[in-house]
Amino acid sequence: MQYLTVLGREAKLSLAELEALFGGKNVTSLGHQLAKVTADSFDLNRLGGTIKAAQILEQPLADYLANLPVGKITLGFSDYSKGANTKKTWLLALKYKNILKRHGRNVRLIPATDAVISSATAHHNQLGEKLNHIEIIKYNDIFATSIGTQNITAYAKRDQQRPARDAFVGMLPPKLAQILINLATEGKSSGTVLDPFCGTGVVLQEAALMGYSAYGSDLSEKMIKYSQRNLDWLTEKTPKLQKSAAPAVTLEEGDATDHQWQSTDIDFVASEIYLGHPLSAAPADIKFKELKQDAETLLRAFLKNIASQIKSGTQLALATPSWLRHDGSYKGVDILDEIENLGYNSIKYLNATQSDLLYHRENQIVARQIIVLRKK
Repeated sequence: MQYLTVLGREAKLSLAELEALFGGKNVTSLGHQLAKVTADSFDLNRLGGTIKAAQILEQPLADYLANLPVGKITLGFSDYSKGANTKKTWLLALKYKNILKRHGRNVRLIPATDAVISSATAHHNQLGEKLNHIEIIKYNDIFATSIGTQNITAYAKRDQQRPARDAFVGMLPPKLAQILINLATEGKSSGTVLDPFCGTGVVLQEAALMGYSAYGSDLSEKMIKYSQRNLDWLTEKTPKLQKSAAPAVTLEEGDATDHQWQSTDIDFVASEIYLGHPLSAAPADIKFKELKQDAETLLRAFLKNIASQIKSGTQLALATPSWLRHDGSYKGVDILDEIENLGYNSIKYLNATQSDLLYHRENQIVARQIIVLRKK
C-alpha cells in the first residue's frame, strides 16, 4: 500500500525517521512538507515526526465516497498541491459534498480557513479515526484518505502532567523521544532501549509505550527518583503497562562515562546527552568554544565507555547540543571525524544529510543535533 504523510516542522528529520522504519527506497520526498511511503501497514502513533498520514486511493474519489458506510458523514478537504488556496479547496469540497447529497447522504463539511485543515482541527474532529469522519488529502493528482492525525492531546498529557519535571536539565519533547527511539530501533518490534542520560525518563516512557523494555541510568540520584515517579505515574494511567507481560523497566544510578551496564540487556541506545546550562542569548565566541569542548568531551568519553559493552550492530540515536550563533546558524559538537576510531559508523539517509537532523524552535538558543551511529 502507499501512503501520503504530512511531515512535522523538522521535515528532514521526519524523513530520516520514516527511512529508519520503512527503508530509504520506500520513502519519497514530495517537497518540503509531504512524503510518499510504501508499506504493508502504517502506525501513526509511533511516529514523532509525522503529523498526518493518509492511504492513497486506488479508485476514483467519487467511487470511494459513494461506498462509505451508512450514517452521517463528516468531511474535510486538504490540498497540499503547489498553488492550492482556500477558495479552490473549498469549491472542491463543496463539489464532493453535493455528489454525496445526490446519493442521499447527510454531510457536515469542515469549514475551510486555509487550503489545508490544521492538525488541531483534524484531531478535534477525529478525522480518519472515527467511522465516516473523513479527511481527503490531495497532492496534485493524488487523492488519499486520512488514517489519523498526531494525538496532540496525549502528547500534552505525557509531557505536562508528569509529576516530576525539571526545567534545568531540559524538557525532552515526547515527539523527539519517539524519533530517537525509531532511529535507534529501525522499527524492530522488541528489545531493550537504553537511555544512559535518562533525566526525568521521557525516552523510557515512550519506549515502554512502544513495547520496548526500558533501561535507564543517570549520574544524578535525583533524576533516577524523578524517572521512577514518572514511570509509576505512566503505568497507573496506562492499562497495558499494568499487565504481567508489560515491558520491563530498569533504573540505576551511574555516570555514563564510566558506568558498567548490564550489556546483555542493551539492544538499542536512544538518549539526549547533557545540553548544558540554560542560556538566554546566543553565547559569545569564547563561551561557545567552552560549551562545545565540554559537550564533545562528555560525548567522546561516553562513546568510548559504552563501545566495549554493546554488541556489533547496535544502533545509537543521540540528541546533542547545538548553539545559536550570531549569524542565525547553529553549530554543535563536531566529533564525526573521530567516529570510526571510536568504533562506530555514522548512519546516512537518502533524504537527509547530517546537518539536516536538527530539532529546534525558531530562535531557540540551544537546539538538538541528532547523530545516529552503529557499533562496528
